Order: sequence, then structure tokens, then C-alpha cells
Amino acid sequence: MMDGVEPLLEVRDLIVDFATHAGTVRAVAGMSFELARGETLALVGESGCGKSTTARAVMQLPKPSAGEVWLEREDLTQVTPARMRELRRRLQIVFQDPIASLNPRMRVADIIAAPLRVTGQGTRHEQRQQVAAMLEAVGLDPAVAMDKRPHQFSGGQCQRISIARALILAPDLLVCDEPVSALDVSIQAQILNLLEDMKERYALTMLFISHDLAVVKSIADRVAVMYLGRICEIAPAETLYSAPTHPYTQALLSAIPIPDPAAELGQPDLVDGELPSPMNPPSGCVFRTRCPRARARCAEEIPALRLRDGGGSVACHFAA
Repeated sequence: MMDGVEPLLEVRDLIVDFATHAGTVRAVAGMSFELARGETLALVGESGCGKSTTARAVMQLPKPSAGEVWLEREDLTQVTPARMRELRRRLQIVFQDPIASLNPRMRVADIIAAPLRVTGQGTRHEQRQQVAAMLEAVGLDPAVAMDKRPHQFSGGQCQRISIARALILAPDLLVCDEPVSALDVSIQAQILNLLEDMKERYALTMLFISHDLAVVKSIADRVAVMYLGRICEIAPAETLYSAPTHPYTQALLSAIPIPDPAAELGQPDLVDGELPSPMNPPSGCVFRTRCPRARARCAEEIPALRLRDGGGSVACHFAA
């Protein structure tokens, strides 16, 4: 419970394993977090840390290997396929590659109307009216866009179409899996502003996945930093950016470029080594092989998330 209020989404001890010819890869290793209604939680970290896998596990694409995903009072990992089909109206996802996520053979009007047709909502005329209204909401001219196909649009426009498709069912939860990483910087800002507008207009709750801490600073209420399948720090955005306590969070924040040619460059708190293989993660704290504060205890004991000053939690035996 979050301050006595039931969260919209609660993830408990989430585990996702993948079988490979070389053995089992644990992509997500016991993740737990909550998401309040109307909140945006950003999940950030290096490529390969398990962010997108977590997003797909929340969506049950596919089901996680273990753990629970509660949407209010229902555990999505335990519901029947028929019930899951009903619940999918309440949670939608925007994928990383806007062009690959759209069927190139379908017209935009049919792409956006597909969720309405699958769920049997409205007549064809009513569906077309809803599609036109949603296209206007995401900044596209329905008269121009509805009868075209995805290849006739830019990457940013395709992402607007993807957002329109995700919102056409008025979901409670929107999962954004790196929705701007494939776009130019100028277009990224437009899509982020659009998501903020859509969040306010449709009272959305968002799980926002990104590898870029600079991107999520303006959109997130809270930020969770992942490393090798685990959360190492989670805190309100303002607290985490102003006073990070985990050495990995500090390193990520120090590497954010400053968009000011006159700014004095400081020495980033870089970490040594490369991301360990999830096939053979380090014992104890998975970050210890790159951590400047590592001690003998770090190799023996997995640090639990504990409360940190200023709000939030950190998983480090020797947090600042």
C-alpha cells in the first residue's frame, strides 16, 4: 500500500528466465515495485539490464517465470486467458520501434481502429469517428492520415500513430518501452510533450522505460534504476537527481552531457569494467565487480532495498 492508498499496479518478486543453448539466463531477478494511479514511474539502466523484459512481463508478453503482477485486486499471472483478454483493455503498450510495430499493409484508420474491432466496440462509423478524434489528439490531421499506410510517415509520426492506437481503448496503464530512443532529439521532445499531454487529458498512469536519465527527468514522478535484473535505487525524481546514493546511480547521472558549451566540464564518476554476463552474475551484490565501494560483505550478501534519506529506497551496503 502506498500511503494507505491501493496502487494501480503492484509487482512482487518478479522473475523472468530465458532458456538458451548455454543454460538459463535470469533477465529479471526478483523485482518489486508499486505504481500509484496517475503516477509516472521511469525504469532506467544500461542496455541489457532487463528493463524491456520487465515491461513485457508486466504486460504478460509472455508471462513471467515467477512472481506476481497485480492490477488493483487481480494478479495477472493467475487469470484465465479469457479474463486476460478483458483486462488488456486497461493496459496498453507503446513499443520502441514505431515503424516495426505498425502493420505496413494496413491503413492508419484500420491500425488505430483494430483494438475497437477486437473488443467489439461501436459500429464502423462510430469507430472511424473515434479514430479521427484520436488522430487529432496526437497532432495528426485525420483527413490526411487515415487512408495512408505507415511507410508514408516519418518515425515521429509513426510513434504518434502508435500512441493513438494504444489510447483508443482509454486504458488505465500505459507502458512505454523506450518510445523515443529511435527518434531524433528534436522529435524526442515532441513525443515526450505529447505523452505528458495525453497523461493529463486521459488520466493515465505510465511505466516509462528508458536508458537515458536525461530523457526521463522531465516526465517521471519517480525513477527506478536497474542493474542486471535488479533495482538498485528507487526514489522521487527530484530526490534522485539532486542526491543519488547508489554508486551506480551516481555514475549514470555524472555521465549525462550538459547542453551548454560554456559549462565547466567535471570529471564523471565512471565505473570500471563491463556489465557482467547474466548467465553468470557475481555473487552477493551484482554491481560489486564495478563498484568503488565494494567490500568483502558485498560478495557474500545480496543488499536489500532499504529506506534512504529524502524518500525512496536503495540497495547498497555502503550507500552514500
